[in-house]
Amino acid sequence: MKKDIHPDYHRITVQLTDGTTYQTRSTYGSEGDTLQLEIDPSVHPAWTGGKSGLLDMGGQVARFNKRFGGLTLGKK
Repeated sequence: MKKDIHPDYHRITVQLTDGTTYQTRSTYGSEGDTLQLEIDPSVHPAWTGGKSGLLDMGGQVARFNKRFGGLTLGKK
């Protein structure tokens, strides 16, 4: 590896939204800094199973088919 081209890799503290902390190594900040997360696995719906789903807001697919239903890309 080439020397002096890589970022400094050092130990930092990561603080989750519930106040818990852990130590890890990162290129963020400088040695001993604290990274405070706004979103983490304890609050984000992707990890907590929060209410989410695919919604066809306002019938977007139906509106598309109504406008462009007769459109074909093949030769006649």
